[in-house]
Amino acid sequence: MLVFVDESGDPGLKIDAGSSRYFVIALVVFEDNEEAGATDKRIELLRRELRLDPRFEFRFNHCNKDFRERFLVAIAPYEFFYYGIVVDKHPNKLRGPGFKYKNSFYKYASSLVFQNAKAYLSNAIAVIDGSGSRDFRRELASYLKKRTNDPQQRYIREVKLQNSLGNNLLQMADMVAGAIHRSFGEKPDANTYRGIIKHREVYVQLWPK
Repeated sequence: MLVFVDESGDPGLKIDAGSSRYFVIALVVFEDNEEAGATDKRIELLRRELRLDPRFEFRFNHCNKDFRERFLVAIAPYEFFYYGIVVDKHPNKLRGPGFKYKNSFYKYASSLVFQNAKAYLSNAIAVIDGSGSRDFRRELASYLKKRTNDPQQRYIREVKLQNSLGNNLLQMADMVAGAIHRSFGEKPDANTYRGIIKHREVYVQLWPK
């Protein structure tokens, strides 16, 4: 079992200063490694279909509407499912000193979505984007294993750090996270992208209620 993790938005709380209202973390889960490999190849083919550089990185916020739709339509037939956590950072919603620290906020939000997915995880290899602070990412990997695994059950076998630039399925997690995030906004395409992959959705939690 393979799990790919990425986020959309930012964990900052200063919404008036430009931080996003919502912070989203998505888990894209493949029960079958061969299906993950087939999806990876489909994304490679999509680059050729769109006449993109082989090194082009699919990121939701860097793609236009056509690219977003083409990407999600391309992956929709494959056997994966996804979870999401959507943290509403409105000042009246979040309380507690820990949320003021971005790293603590990020780790806690990550643990929430893994907790929601536990019933479907078994001995999984989780892959997270290793860009940014490598020390923090290693700390996050250790934290997730500690918070998710039980003495009687190992839901996560290993957490790997990989660069999303060279990993199509991490880019897929970014596109899924972006689709979820956009669905909580008010732009005309708010429901477009998530709707394409809605049949792959298990649970997207808005937190706190």
